[in-house]
Amino acid sequence: MALAPIVIIIFYIYLKDKYEKEPKRLLIISFLLGAIVSIIITTLLYSVFNILVPLENKLSIWEQFKQAFFVVGFSEELSKFLIVLLFAQRHKEFNEPFDGIVYAVMVSMGFAATENIMYVMQSGPATAIARAFTAVPAHATFGILMGYFMGKAKFAPNKLYLNLLGLFFAVLFHGAYDFFLFIDFVPGIWVGAFVSLAIGIFLSRRAIRYHQNSSVFKDDLNSIS
Repeated sequence: MALAPIVIIIFYIYLKDKYEKEPKRLLIISFLLGAIVSIIITTLLYSVFNILVPLENKLSIWEQFKQAFFVVGFSEELSKFLIVLLFAQRHKEFNEPFDGIVYAVMVSMGFAATENIMYVMQSGPATAIARAFTAVPAHATFGILMGYFMGKAKFAPNKLYLNLLGLFFAVLFHGAYDFFLFIDFVPGIWVGAFVSLAIGIFLSRRAIRYHQNSSVFKDDLNSIS
């Protein structure tokens, strides 16, 4: 139950990579790096940020804002970002902008798989069902938004700016999603998490279509057919 939504999202993104599939070996490695290395990096960052930005008052909106954006959102997305940047983006098979989405989602789903297993083992099937429609798709949208810009960065002169823009939007949407859940002491505010998720899904679908339509392999495939 914990892994089913992960598999569905991976299969969905794999099918969306219409014109030049990525090697399965690299996809598996990216997934495993997300599942293991990203978790380790995140845990270390949590330790540092919990010292630098401790949660002193759980009923403080500002304190929860810092936790959502600077501790959780930034730590988790930076760990994924570093793997895409230092492993996937440098690989020769990363040869079109859409590949940024593919690899970022694989890393994100690796992270989400480990996280989901831990939550489901602690809380049971009800948590698995709830997270299948919330946290797991959220991680996918963060990965797609990050990968959209990192895909563009690979082939643009302003690589640093676009890469950091990808990290920024992933942290922004991750932080917003968590923030509205963290301040559950404000009645009804949790709706904001689902609004941010809906916006993220909308933008993710547009990002996928944009990179599909601009694929350098699209014309090659059409000319062959």
